[in-house]
Amino acid sequence: MTDSIAIALLSGGLDSATAAALAIEAGQRVIGLSFDYGQRHRRELEAASRLASTLGLAEHLTIAVNLASWGGSSLTDAQLTIPSDGVQDGVIPSTYVPGRNTVFIAIGLSLAEARGAERLVLGVNAIDYSGYPDCRPDYLAAFQTLANLSSRAGREGRGPRLWAPLVEWSKQRIVEEALRLGVPIEQTWSCYSGGAEPCGVCDSCRIRDEALRSAGRPDLCSPCAPGGIQPC
Repeated sequence: MTDSIAIALLSGGLDSATAAALAIEAGQRVIGLSFDYGQRHRRELEAASRLASTLGLAEHLTIAVNLASWGGSSLTDAQLTIPSDGVQDGVIPSTYVPGRNTVFIAIGLSLAEARGAERLVLGVNAIDYSGYPDCRPDYLAAFQTLANLSSRAGREGRGPRLWAPLVEWSKQRIVEEALRLGVPIEQTWSCYSGGAEPCGVCDSCRIRDEALRSAGRPDLCSPCAPGGIQPC
């Protein structure tokens, strides 16, 4: 697959960077695609740009898609509070952005078909995550069916495949794989709160920091997390 192309949705976070690095290891020419959707944590876009350069992506595109204008998520509405009380079974938190992955994957598939890419690389995870409906295997399977039916490439039997290598991995395993691959974890950004430093208490920080500690790398934790790089 040395000459094959992959489009990687690159948020700037640990998971998407690790998925992109796996595609590079598989010998694919990776094009990164990031989205400015009105997120409060805009630092992730800066992280995505740095990661694209550090990982040596062939190209990196950032598309503006304003999902903030109609609200509905604490990630896009500063009037809403980012939850910090942990993931509750069966409860989808307010950080869920309505339709976000559906929009992003649709645009990614458009770019993939236009560039003749074999894969659309996704860093979604359904194990150590916040319970979002658009990060689950049944969602990905249904979207693959849609992708095959909705494009010329798909109808001709050569449509891009949704590739989510981390979907059933624990966050600790993702951290360990990122370390093996040389992903610059310190350059990634996962915090939802939009501050100058990771908050250490939002779901994303908490899950990430727990995995870093379990993997023996508390030095990479959020500054405000137990075992972090400095006292909060």
